[in-house]
Amino acid sequence: MLRVTEIFRSIQGESTHAGRPCTFVRLTGCPMRCVWCDSEYTFTGGEHVSLEDILIQVRAFGCQLVEVTGGDPLAQKEAYSLIKKLCDEDFEVLIETGGLFSTEGVDERAAIILDVKCPASGEEARNHWPNLDRLRADRDEIKFVIANRADWDYAVDVIKRHELEHRTRAILISPAWNEIDLKDLADWVATSALKVRMQLQLHKYIWGPNVRGV
Repeated sequence: MLRVTEIFRSIQGESTHAGRPCTFVRLTGCPMRCVWCDSEYTFTGGEHVSLEDILIQVRAFGCQLVEVTGGDPLAQKEAYSLIKKLCDEDFEVLIETGGLFSTEGVDERAAIILDVKCPASGEEARNHWPNLDRLRADRDEIKFVIANRADWDYAVDVIKRHELEHRTRAILISPAWNEIDLKDLADWVATSALKVRMQLQLHKYIWGPNVRGV
């Protein structure tokens, strides 16, 4: 059984998969409390759902792309079994994780989208750095949510120190919603000469912030 907040079909709003039809399995629970968190409704509640019932709902949506997210999905041990079962059924599986929990043991067929928490999040000290050693250049992506210039400088340091330009499919630079001037961030990205990609959260611009089921 897994504690599930919602299962829905939408478009992928972030990463290099942005714009693609996608089924989301949003699990309940996250021990982190990022200052700018946009999914606080996942911290508590949810319903206990069997793995098979989750798979039935996912199959019914008919999307090849499936994202397991949260909260942080890796906070629940049974999530690893769900990921394996989705991969066994030949879904293209994305795992959106906040970077606190080890990605060791995640089915190697799934793609990891790994957050590195910057200082303004309030959770920078809880980054699990060994996760960066497991990144795969052919499929995994890494994301930095940027709220100010100090966050940007921190991200640049992590990118260079861990040689992430050569070890990931993409480095995603995402503005914290309503926390930073987009033009400033775009300028920092444009003048950095780094192999990074600025991204906006499409779902928020389409449906608005803090809207469930999109």
